[in-house]
Amino acid sequence: MNFRIENAFQTTRRGFLKGGAGLALAIVTPVMADTPAAGPGLAGSTMVDGEFSPSAFIRIGTDGTVTIVSKHLEMGQGVYTGLATLVAEELDADWSKVKVEGAPADAKRYNNLFWGPAQGTGGSTAIANSFEQMRRAGATARAMLVAAAAEQWKVPASQISVKAGVVSHAASGKKAGFGELAEAAGKQTVPAEVTLKDPKDFTLIGRSAPRVDSVSKTTGRAVFTQDVKLPGMLTAVVAHPPRFGGKVASVDDKAARAIPGVTDVVTIPNGVAVLAKDFWSAKKGRDALKIEWDESAAYRGSSDAIVARYRELAQTPGLAARKDGDAEAALGAAGKVIEAEFAFPFLAHASMEPLNCVMKLDAAGCEVWNGEQLHTGDQFALAKMFGLKLEQVKLNMVYAGGSFGRRANPQSDYLLETAQIVQAIKGRAPVKLVWTREDDTRGGYYRPIYLHRVRAALDAKGMPVAWQQRIVGQSIAAGSPFEGMLVKEGIDMLSVEGASTLPYAIPNLNVDLHTTNAEVKVPVQWWRSVGSTHTGFATEVFIDELAGAAGKDPVAYRMALLDKHPRHAGVLKLAADKAGWDKPLAPSKDGAKRGRGVAVHESFASFVAQVVEVTVQKDGTFKVDRVVCAVDCGIAVNPDVIAAQMEGGIGYALSAALTGSITLKDGVVEQSNFSDHPVLRINEMPKVEVHIVKSAAKPTGVGEPGVPPLAPALVNALHAATGKRIRTLPIGEQLQTA
Repeated sequence: MNFRIENAFQTTRRGFLKGGAGLALAIVTPVMADTPAAGPGLAGSTMVDGEFSPSAFIRIGTDGTVTIVSKHLEMGQGVYTGLATLVAEELDADWSKVKVEGAPADAKRYNNLFWGPAQGTGGSTAIANSFEQMRRAGATARAMLVAAAAEQWKVPASQISVKAGVVSHAASGKKAGFGELAEAAGKQTVPAEVTLKDPKDFTLIGRSAPRVDSVSKTTGRAVFTQDVKLPGMLTAVVAHPPRFGGKVASVDDKAARAIPGVTDVVTIPNGVAVLAKDFWSAKKGRDALKIEWDESAAYRGSSDAIVARYRELAQTPGLAARKDGDAEAALGAAGKVIEAEFAFPFLAHASMEPLNCVMKLDAAGCEVWNGEQLHTGDQFALAKMFGLKLEQVKLNMVYAGGSFGRRANPQSDYLLETAQIVQAIKGRAPVKLVWTREDDTRGGYYRPIYLHRVRAALDAKGMPVAWQQRIVGQSIAAGSPFEGMLVKEGIDMLSVEGASTLPYAIPNLNVDLHTTNAEVKVPVQWWRSVGSTHTGFATEVFIDELAGAAGKDPVAYRMALLDKHPRHAGVLKLAADKAGWDKPLAPSKDGAKRGRGVAVHESFASFVAQVVEVTVQKDGTFKVDRVVCAVDCGIAVNPDVIAAQMEGGIGYALSAALTGSITLKDGVVEQSNFSDHPVLRINEMPKVEVHIVKSAAKPTGVGEPGVPPLAPALVNALHAATGKRIRTLPIGEQLQTA
């Protein structure tokens, strides 16, 4: 792994969090500069089970162990490490004695500060919304430990220092570990105000401390949903209708019930569930079912037909999402007009761990174990279904093997499916719902199909004077609990983000939108980086085409249009410099063509630029050799985690760009498993360099911003090598058949 923190066009102004994603709240919400000193969980000190617990986020044991409670889901992105770093920094804890556990569902104590009274993880908000809150929690605990020591040693608190979990008084030579002071600290008054460290005094923030979850994951001790086992638990596998909107008409379950281990077959609103004492028996039982489906209301569209219809809609104006000047008039008067169409398929999340959930229902209420991403929404949904009080629904958050937005389902789909099964057997046993890879691939809630039609007019110097972008696709927010926040005057902000916020200085810039939910009945949801997955591609490929039409260098062309956006320009310059943009690529030894492409994009208040290098063989096959990535995400809490997220985002985006596609034929999903829905293999992963801009701004997102620039930089590189433009994803074999 290669990463460096660099200075580049630095600005300390903290931008606004423009939402998007893994749960993607695209509300434009200012980052909270001032978290109350006694925020959630800091209302009083106490000893809990022999541990000093000054807040909802920290427990310190008498053995000196510091347990950090994470309100956010750890799904591989490193949030446990990041949040622990924030607390440990202000606490001056011994990093080797820090551990992390997931918080229960409790929005009063663990709400996402950007979402109001709601707990959840998504939109690359975890570190950004917790930055001051968790530091204050650490500083509060430290102050109480110091106060306890000062009281015991009869010395002024101002003379006491703390380092690596040890409290000491230099003049008297007295020292004590956190564990020794824990009980006494629990008797101290919680301070109303605490002073946070000056960044120049940071010892953990900005350094690559080892991840707190690495050992448990590599040794197999980490608990994921699939690892949860309860006494008497049954495993459930569900037969879903082959078309979205289908219902069960009748079922013959005789063969299924004859399978050894099968205990129940129950019909639920979205299919038929087979329960057994183990997964394989349940799977065999499901395969033995004979189901007749009522498809009178099922969706029977095809991907090709959807794109064709979108192409028709793109010829007519939609609802205005941005209107600077009059692009239509400027285009009509222009001497040179460039036009392009971009098409994007449905995309599945395809996380390593398919959907699953463990649930128990008894007289006390409902208890759940899963990789919980949308705590409050799921808690409300289950309480409503079972007729329980909110506090009777307990959610135990365990590790998730990826999500990319899928586990933050606004309909609580797979949790409610588990609940329906539990209810059907009257709660007589705990149930583990398991979706197979095929279920996961065919289960819906995809990144929607989108089509863009973009036109631009160039002046005599080749610079854009008009830009008109028309976007056609389904709204993710429509019909969800987030519609009121995310859909304004008919515009789903998730559909247009990245286009309506285009940073380039173009006097006549119009963006409009056609939303197609009334026509296309396929369940859709946020997918890693949400709207920027398609807007970033269309805008950055098209700006490259304009540079080509103007006969100008792609980096220089962008820089000339980014005068008022120094952070965009900063990462663009840094990526170009580190990639050696001004130097020619070394020629291929076998005569293959080589090319280099660039893209820059802002998402989740972070700025990322990438330069991609490719080698294209004579038969059109190609290899991505190298990706140079520059990221400005404010203060780098843990540079290693940031670099890992950029690398992961690049790999995820490359997988989608090369082969990612879910297609429908007569309403049936054609893909099933990795055999026909391939994901990136390790031998396809390019060399990646990550350069982090040194910044004093508050942290912004890193889980998703690495995704949008990859695909446009890649096809721009392919054009540089071959002269051929690719405007439809996935790339597949387009170069081979061109």
